[in-house]
Amino acid sequence: MPSVRPIRRRQFLKAAAAGATTTLLAGCGLPAMRTNPRTARTAPSAGANNVISTASSDFAPDVEIALRAQQGAVDIHTGGPTNVWTVTGDLLQGEPTALQPLPESYLGPTIRVRTGQKVRIHFTNDLSESSILHWHGLHVPAEMDGHPRFAINSGQTYVYEFEVRNRAGTYWYHPHPHGRTGPQVYAGMAGLFIVSDNEESAAGLPSGEYDIPLVIQDRTLDGNNQLVYQASGMMGGMMNQMMGFLGQEVWVNGKPNYTLPVATRAYRLRLLNGSNSRIYKLGWDDGTPLTVIGTDGGLLESAVERPYVMLAPSERIELWVDFSDRPVGSDMTLRSLPFTAPEEMGGMMGMGRGGRMGSRAQANTALQQGASFSILTVRIERETRETSARPTRLSTIDRLSLVDAANARNPRTIALRMRMPGGWTLNGRTFEMTAVARDEIVQLGSTEVWEFVNQGGGMGMGGMMLPHPMHVHGESFQVLERKVDSSTRAMWETVSAGYVDEGWKDTVLVMPGERVKILRRFKEYAGLYIYHCHNLEHEDMGMMRNFRVEAA
Repeated sequence: MPSVRPIRRRQFLKAAAAGATTTLLAGCGLPAMRTNPRTARTAPSAGANNVISTASSDFAPDVEIALRAQQGAVDIHTGGPTNVWTVTGDLLQGEPTALQPLPESYLGPTIRVRTGQKVRIHFTNDLSESSILHWHGLHVPAEMDGHPRFAINSGQTYVYEFEVRNRAGTYWYHPHPHGRTGPQVYAGMAGLFIVSDNEESAAGLPSGEYDIPLVIQDRTLDGNNQLVYQASGMMGGMMNQMMGFLGQEVWVNGKPNYTLPVATRAYRLRLLNGSNSRIYKLGWDDGTPLTVIGTDGGLLESAVERPYVMLAPSERIELWVDFSDRPVGSDMTLRSLPFTAPEEMGGMMGMGRGGRMGSRAQANTALQQGASFSILTVRIERETRETSARPTRLSTIDRLSLVDAANARNPRTIALRMRMPGGWTLNGRTFEMTAVARDEIVQLGSTEVWEFVNQGGGMGMGGMMLPHPMHVHGESFQVLERKVDSSTRAMWETVSAGYVDEGWKDTVLVMPGERVKILRRFKEYAGLYIYHCHNLEHEDMGMMRNFRVEAA
């Protein structure tokens, strides 16, 4: 079970230098899951230098944390514990609130910091394969971003140092080794990284116990309560790689059938889609509109209302929800509402998508993409006289200007397309560890327009087209416009009212036939970063590329 406890920095450094390695036993943790043999890798043995760091001697951290990737076990269902891979944490320096465990969950501890603080994080890998952590949404130097080329072996430690330059918002961390991001995230390795600042404090939003993070994930367990990743059989596994893995149950904060107890007052709910590939169309069962106050990159300027909200893998949304007019004892259900999704290849070919095994297999059917199902139940358990009015002004957003873009009339176009054989590609290319094409070089200090074009394609796949949540590492961006092809407009119209493009984003959902333009500036940090589809099975197949930011 994840734990957080202060320890002396000297104690930690001594333990890290020892480089002790924990090997997973057969049948425990990730090896119990069904994986794709094409992407499975064995980490080479650790070398003599077990601490890898670009640390600076004059870096004085405000917050110092030790994180460790290791095997664990948690109780999910009755009948025995579920083996997981998780991230545990120790606070070496800083306020006690800087590292908070999520009780009785496989999810890693929540890191809470403020804009301007300096952070040092020691990440130790005690898994049986290489790994590295990516700080999703954070604007950090390239060496601190968690690029796959920095993946460390079992027994090694990677030291991160960076200043928090993001505005207040809900960010997160997860592993990012090439070819193994999907199974490692699925096994449990993820946690929240929450940033606060003075502007957020001045907004007067619900805080403390009324500020609640909710991580939504889908998972499949076999009859022995062990995680199952990918379908059995060669064709079933291939379809899951092509389409993206869909689990059989929806868990919130690591728990199925999640119930959130609340009082009759306003709450701030921070929702993260931590699933590998599932897209959620979030809405209240009684039709109450959702009041959105923030997205990936923090608070909006003012709240907006949506009948539902689309939340693709890695996207975050913050909601203002006022339960003051709800009677004690009543319930509300947050659901994923139905939407038109591309036809399931598995269904066309008579194959299940990640089906259950053992006793549960006989009692459950797959939750397909676009299906309707419950996410969580909110139960009004107590009455309170506390009142909290929704702020009319939340923040000030520094709007990027199209006139400042070096390529305003000639956007950098990125085609999202399937190539057979080879799988999903970006401009016809797949990932190479350090390679950068000429059209993937960006000038430091520039502002650019990028356009993601979801072309689909695929010889022998009937021109298969799927949604792609596109994530760009580094600084957040702003969405300029969306256009959709007439052939896919009917599908698009079942989701388009749920886009929230008003604020800062780091992941944008691109539906089949859709073209999405974003505006992004590249300031402060040069180096090698990556952009990719955050359908983790697509990413692991190679739907990821480098871009290099170069100083003039």
